[in-house]
Amino acid sequence: MTNQSFSDRDLAVLWHPCTQMKDHEAFPVIPIKKGRGVWLEDFEGNQYLDAISSWWVNLFGHANPVINAALKDQLDTLEHVIFAGFTHESAVRLAEKLVEITPVGLSRCFYADNGSSAVEVALKMSFHYWRNIGQASKTKFITLENSYHGETLGALAVGNVALYKETYGPLLMDVITVPGPDCYNREPGESWADYSTRRFTLMERALQQHAESICAVIIEPLVQCAGNMRMYDPVYLHKLRDACDKYNVHLIADEIAVGFGRTGTLFACEHAAITPDFMCLSKGLTGGYLALSAVLTTDQVYRAFYADYQNMTAFLHSHSYTGNALACRAGLATIEIFQQQDIIGNNKKLAEAMAKAAARFNEHPHVAEVRQTGMILAIEMVKNKHTREPYPWQERRGLKVYQYALSKGVLLRPLGNVIYFMPPYVVTEEELWLIADVAWEGIQRAVKD
Repeated sequence: MTNQSFSDRDLAVLWHPCTQMKDHEAFPVIPIKKGRGVWLEDFEGNQYLDAISSWWVNLFGHANPVINAALKDQLDTLEHVIFAGFTHESAVRLAEKLVEITPVGLSRCFYADNGSSAVEVALKMSFHYWRNIGQASKTKFITLENSYHGETLGALAVGNVALYKETYGPLLMDVITVPGPDCYNREPGESWADYSTRRFTLMERALQQHAESICAVIIEPLVQCAGNMRMYDPVYLHKLRDACDKYNVHLIADEIAVGFGRTGTLFACEHAAITPDFMCLSKGLTGGYLALSAVLTTDQVYRAFYADYQNMTAFLHSHSYTGNALACRAGLATIEIFQQQDIIGNNKKLAEAMAKAAARFNEHPHVAEVRQTGMILAIEMVKNKHTREPYPWQERRGLKVYQYALSKGVLLRPLGNVIYFMPPYVVTEEELWLIADVAWEGIQRAVKD
């Protein structure tokens, strides 16, 4: 079978996510036959280094033997069972592990199907909690500008990336949006910590003004991934936790993209030594194998729903595949890899190598900033380095980088004009240099008028 014949079959029946399908008249979809480690292979033998972890989900490489073995074993035991009134070993063991490894105080685990669903769960739980304890005036949420939390309606409402949200505005609940702490716009010579601290005054003001009506503040700790990989200092998280306590507001940490080692610690909240009231997990949770998410919360929240049925305080939210046995087993295998190997320590070495490989971009005349948090590195391509004037989005300069990279066997998928590296943790230093070399040449070609 050729790539073209498979692509033709695809385009006859499929509608792909986050895609203007007309683009595929000029740029065929790439059919992948198999994967191994950081490499993907198409039907004609071409290989592609997966530098973005297949949308940030793949932690330990494709066809990972440890996760494969766990799933094969689970297949012979149980594939799925209704999770209302029933339970099974993999779901219980995974929940026990998640309670063990997440910040102290998160003691209850609620499963859902994907990241957006986890955010929906956290929003509803927070709202319902205040209602159950007699504070029904708390109905609103605070979110950060440039934030992204998913594309179901509740998750979309608390996000702030216009590209995804604007069209559906009439369908969405109102939220309070606070200017964000991302450090791209800091003053010359101003540190990340100083800028994030200065920006926190805007959040403090919003909390002070609206506390009586606020259920929760929802944030992506340290990195606003879909918001062009913008980053900020952990001091903001520390101050936000204190302020949420002061004003009696929940803190929801959306760690869907940044959890499981991406930022240099197992969870991003650890950088500020805080425990949120809700932590949303997905993506890397199953090592990129199966759709699963989890919302971790506190016993205080759990107890507000625990009562006689007649009280009607139960959390009546469900998914047909809640607690899927195969997905839970993949999640267990993923956590076991973290616990049996020094993944965090090795990631620090890889992050240093990534920084060295990308250091040259700091001097590029069309790069405004190179920023990095752990195993996430972003390169902001601009028209004018000194004024930071961006390229018009209509020119699709990032797409040119993407196309060039594919021709050289590297999968990069820029966010607009932001090129980022977010590879699986099994990447080698040599492969990191390959990614950087290809990105450099891709940018060189993309900035030519």
